[in-house]
Amino acid sequence: MDEECTVNKTVKYLTKKWSLLIILELYKGKGCVKRFSDLKSSLNGITPKVLSQRLKELEDEGLVEKKVITESFPVKTEYALTQSGLEIVEIIKSIKKWALKWKIDNIECGEQNCRDCIL
Repeated sequence: MDEECTVNKTVKYLTKKWSLLIILELYKGKGCVKRFSDLKSSLNGITPKVLSQRLKELEDEGLVEKKVITESFPVKTEYALTQSGLEIVEIIKSIKKWALKWKIDNIECGEQNCRDCIL
């Protein structure tokens, strides 16, 4: 496949370990805004270094926005999905729907709305 192919380029950054899970964690709950520590505690097994790298990559791709709040001490950093990131969530939901139908027998993952998922 050609290196400049749109699908090839997109797959390269979306399939890096943790990328889609970070996007999904940012989508979950109310407000869709999370601090680094919230993401770290929600993603069992991810190291701070990898989380930081993936957030930077997702920010560079325009899927995540970073907001630094300097009005308080200590300074807080929050992450949220952009409109582009929210659209990727719809693709993740489609993958989940396909997996539940065809490939993965996971009764615990019967929640159809990923935003409400507590797993």
